[in-house]
Amino acid sequence: MTTLATRTTPRAGAVAMVVTGAFCQPSGAAVAGLLFPRAGALGMVMLRLVFSAILLAIICRPRLRGHTRADWLVIVGFGLALATMNTLFYLAVARIPLGAAVTFEVLGPLVLAVATTRRWLWATLALVGVATLGRAGFTAGLDLPGVACALGAGAMWAAYIVLSQRTAGRFPKTDGLALALVVAAVATLPLGLSTAGRALADPVVLGLGFVVAVLSSALPYSLELRALRTLPAGTFAVLMCLTPAIATVVGFVVLHQALSLVEAAATALVVAASIGAVRTRPQ
Repeated sequence: MTTLATRTTPRAGAVAMVVTGAFCQPSGAAVAGLLFPRAGALGMVMLRLVFSAILLAIICRPRLRGHTRADWLVIVGFGLALATMNTLFYLAVARIPLGAAVTFEVLGPLVLAVATTRRWLWATLALVGVATLGRAGFTAGLDLPGVACALGAGAMWAAYIVLSQRTAGRFPKTDGLALALVVAAVATLPLGLSTAGRALADPVVLGLGFVVAVLSSALPYSLELRALRTLPAGTFAVLMCLTPAIATVVGFVVLHQALSLVEAAATALVVAASIGAVRTRPQ
């Protein structure tokens, strides 16, 4: 009994962290979307990453000395993946609905899940659910550049999962994440500053930008980094399929968006596939 408890509890805690982060992401993206007319998509990416980097640097106070060249290469790669993923995702949200953007983006982690695990059944079920959720977007004639940006963000999300796990293995606590966010923030400064312009002097924009940073970056990334110390990357990737389902439910409850029977069934399928992937041990 003791052995079972010690094996199960950390895994359940890691899953809870991932699910909590998945709830934060759509909320932060919704707030960011409200600020696009003032600061632009690239300006919001910059604010999100700069505030996140400052917040985690103050909290973690990461150590700069004592790291190898390989450690720093992982940090730079992680930071650039974060910057590219967020930039492409916000460009997608500026062109297509949030739910559709999340749906296309999650295909990146799903492909990673299929490639790195033997959970073919659950990954296939999740793919069917995600495809069904995105069907309405296809029939509505979505903006193709927006779809391309969302798919690119998905590819970067898969890279983020791999590099996040490597960072967790090389750096204590969230030190690696704090350093990677600094790299990401610096990478987004040139385009962000030129896009946001005078909006950076608006206290409302800065205040909501900080909220977006906490909801969309600092909190979920910290939880995911801790979860990846326990969960395999493939299992984590399948859990990411919960994101469009959560976004759909949040849209229904908070924004009163219509939820058809087909969408409800697809949401249930994604949730069931994610739970199955976590509970089933690899053969």
